[in-house]
Amino acid sequence: MSVHDERPTRQRTTLTDISSRAWEHPADRGALVALRQLKGFDFLLRKLSGLINERAFRLQFLGAAIRVDERQFPTVHRLYTEAGMTLDVRQLPELYVTNSPIWNAVTIGMDKPFIVVNSALLQGLDEEETRFILGHELGHAQSGHALYQSLLFWLIRLTGAVNWMPIGALGIRAIIAALHEWSRKAELSGDRAGLLAAQDPAVALRVQMKLASGGQLGELDTTAFLAQGTEYESAGDLRDSLLKLLLLEAQSHPLAVVRAHELRRWVDEGDYTAIVSGNYPKRQDDATASMSQEAKNAAKSYSDAFARSQDPLAKLLRDLGDGLGGVRDWVWSRFPPR
Repeated sequence: MSVHDERPTRQRTTLTDISSRAWEHPADRGALVALRQLKGFDFLLRKLSGLINERAFRLQFLGAAIRVDERQFPTVHRLYTEAGMTLDVRQLPELYVTNSPIWNAVTIGMDKPFIVVNSALLQGLDEEETRFILGHELGHAQSGHALYQSLLFWLIRLTGAVNWMPIGALGIRAIIAALHEWSRKAELSGDRAGLLAAQDPAVALRVQMKLASGGQLGELDTTAFLAQGTEYESAGDLRDSLLKLLLLEAQSHPLAVVRAHELRRWVDEGDYTAIVSGNYPKRQDDATASMSQEAKNAAKSYSDAFARSQDPLAKLLRDLGDGLGGVRDWVWSRFPPR
């Protein structure tokens, strides 16, 4: 099924004045709020973006890809416009379709971001699934995620120049690992924006299933796919826990079954329904968002994730913590502090 299939237009709630904070994962949002309030940081990153040659990227796609408008990929343009209206995006970034067999889409640029969707992705998705992808990328653009992507790209290039310095290379690697963690959380934020644009959880789940399978949806089962996420999180022993940490270290995106699992949790916990019902932060309040509160929210999200995780390593650490707490209580009962 392709984006050219026509389906009746379904009524969606327009999220007037919605702030990107509404869909940002707490760990992502905490970092973004801090950066937005750090005077001079945006200027510094714009200077660094000159090393990446952002203008050359845009010229490359302008010359070698298709810029979407009313005359070129009109169905995609309609879906893009509708997704922008739902998320109340006042100025839509330029959208390009490029010839590529890889299922991917990306938001590029800092001063004037633009979105690129690969042709294979469009060919594999129906209209509502395409709407989700376009909403996902608009979420990146509205959140300013190209900021960390540009910094990550620059640091990876810099690593080669400092590899001869052991301490310098280790320091850069630590920063890159942290940015990859941020990137993975930002992808979860993008998925939430995509869901808010599509306003159909079943569509969001189908996209993740297609991304994992290459589009073979007719051969898949929703319940079995979601069960994979639970199994990935809880199965195995400490060796598997360590392997998962190593596998994720250089990954900019969460794994597909994990993304589906996380988005389903966001819906089940009621946040999605609250936003669609009109209960969400407004963009006019972004400047006064509390950095300390967002830092607490980020810490709580990691704490909650650790507390509910069924990963063997997490369970061991929890058990150790409980055991040490019991030892502490036993010692204090016999040798109370004076």
